[in-house]
Amino acid sequence: MRPAKLLLGLGAALCALTSFAQAEEPVRGGNATFIMSPAPQILTSAITTAGAEQVVSSKISDSLFTYDYDLNPKPLLAESFSVSDDGLRVTINLRKGVKWHDGKEFTSEDVAFTTMEVWKVLHGRGRTIFGNVTAVETPDPYTAIFVLSKPSPGMLKSLAAQQAQILPAHIYKGTDIATNPANLKPIGTGPFKFVSFSPGDNLVLERNPDYWDTGKPYLDKLIFRFIPDPATRASAIESGEAQIAPQNLVPMADLERLGATGEFDITTKGYEFQNEMEMIEFNLDDPIMKDKRVRQAIAHAIDRDWIVENIFFGYGKSAETPLHQQLTEMFDASGVPQYAFDPEKAKALLDEAGYKPDANGVRLKLTVDPLPYGEHQASIAAYMREAFRAVGIDLTVRAQDFAGFVKRVYTDRDFQFTINLLTGGSDPTIGTQRTFWSQSFKPGVGFSNGSHYVSPEMDKLLETAASEMDVAKRKAEYHEFQKLAMEDLPVFPLVAVESVTIASKRLKNHTIDANGTYSNFANVYLTPAE
Repeated sequence: MRPAKLLLGLGAALCALTSFAQAEEPVRGGNATFIMSPAPQILTSAITTAGAEQVVSSKISDSLFTYDYDLNPKPLLAESFSVSDDGLRVTINLRKGVKWHDGKEFTSEDVAFTTMEVWKVLHGRGRTIFGNVTAVETPDPYTAIFVLSKPSPGMLKSLAAQQAQILPAHIYKGTDIATNPANLKPIGTGPFKFVSFSPGDNLVLERNPDYWDTGKPYLDKLIFRFIPDPATRASAIESGEAQIAPQNLVPMADLERLGATGEFDITTKGYEFQNEMEMIEFNLDDPIMKDKRVRQAIAHAIDRDWIVENIFFGYGKSAETPLHQQLTEMFDASGVPQYAFDPEKAKALLDEAGYKPDANGVRLKLTVDPLPYGEHQASIAAYMREAFRAVGIDLTVRAQDFAGFVKRVYTDRDFQFTINLLTGGSDPTIGTQRTFWSQSFKPGVGFSNGSHYVSPEMDKLLETAASEMDVAKRKAEYHEFQKLAMEDLPVFPLVAVESVTIASKRLKNHTIDANGTYSNFANVYLTPAE
């Protein structure tokens, strides 16, 4: 499969030259249709880490920063920032004249309220990223000062809209934030305003005429269609009914064919802020899964290279640690325990754990819950069901909708293991820490330590690394983290994902920074059809 990917990659690179360096004047007007699956449950990412919510809400509500491809912050609602020498005070100077969609002024009170009462309490990653923030001072309406108990070098890498969306304090303060009606009829500061939401079907946004960045956005409307069927998604893109689909939502098998038409941009850029990892999350509260020998056996029964080649068509790498290889400052697999594909080793471990084969060769009956987000998790589960037979595991694949998955795994705790897609983020404190830090476990909070892994040694490692200002020391601490994570194995990383966006060549500026399709789309425009 790699030769096909190579040819496609060269084509994508050529497409990128036309997509990312437009010389013509932006065209005003027109409607663009954006494909998503699954459909979002709410329309704010301030209280969830779910991918669909992050994509749609970032168009409605701006963040303090966006990030270039090297993950340097670029101002949005923040004009500038400074960090004290000891790293304990981060001063954000806010943009003046920004209005919420209801006409109220955006101020530092909104930043303080959202940080202390939303991100630190309800957000699956925010409780980690902003864990060291003890207060947000508001000396005036346009200054927010983050006061920290310890330095947090990862915090300034996390202030993009999909990760740290700011909510209007005048709408949410004094309410039950999780059930506030504005979660379904959002009021933001971004380039697009809410029009209508038909759950499971579509979301319509319209141009904000009072947007702070004068003259933008260029589109009249941005329409999200939630299409669960992959063939229908590919058809909608090919026919021109929709102009863009992110995150591998068009089947990999169709990408080369569509790319060959010359009508589409196909790119893996725009996911530098995400660094997504396919992984197994074991429920350590389950009597079978709590035995590390069983978890190790499962790891040895899986051919990750086969998954990369046959399910991801080469768009990704077999994962060696919980950190994505793109996190070059922190990734280090040297000396990290590895679990090569070895069915005989898997059988020996199951023997050791007391699971002998019966007359039919079955040692264990297990159930897996693949995340219903795109098709990859279900395809991996189907592969595992067949592969596990070779080691005597009878695997049942349980299907459910997205809300059912989140409730089962993170609220009811009624599962054995998942196949999950988790965002690592631009720093380990953003996405990875929540999976391994004991304090991230909170029933009802999605995508946050679903294994219920508790290790004082791991907690100390993560907490020390999160506040370490010296880059070399920090890398050494995260190296120890990677070794311990793979030794204890509460999670088994499968694939360091390389996500793909496909878009009509008529849709310009859809990927211009590390946030890609998670950005606000203020710069996106649509050229006339020929």
